[in-house]
Amino acid sequence: MLALAASVVMKWEGLKYETYLDPVGIPTVCYGHTGPEVKMGQKYTKAQCDAFLDEDMREANYYVNKCIPGVKPLGAEAALTSAVFNIGPKVVCGSTLQGYALAHNWPAACAELSKWKYSKGRVFKGLVLRRADERALCERGL
Repeated sequence: MLALAASVVMKWEGLKYETYLDPVGIPTVCYGHTGPEVKMGQKYTKAQCDAFLDEDMREANYYVNKCIPGVKPLGAEAALTSAVFNIGPKVVCGSTLQGYALAHNWPAACAELSKWKYSKGRVFKGLVLRRADERALCERGL
């Protein structure tokens, strides 16, 4: 499941070994890794990037399972893990999506992903497309 989530993240983030500013000005490196340790001007190796990705997927999945406990469809768990990586825990913790998932209304929960297309109050085409990919994965096999 983590590999499936990571494949979505890798597709949309790409791999960059040198720190850059994302579209809203956050220092980012590797496969979209952010955090206080990421500083402009730093460079990383493929091994370091792979380790960040593994750590990031495990952390994102932790929030998915914390806020939506129990058995989940494989595609849904992978899609939500990818979404948490990109958006943060709020997509599954305290959201309408969480309510649908807790009620086992997976079609409605997956549909909620399409609403998460804003950053800093603006719709980003890349987020619309990314959410469409995550939603398709989420709905697979329902």
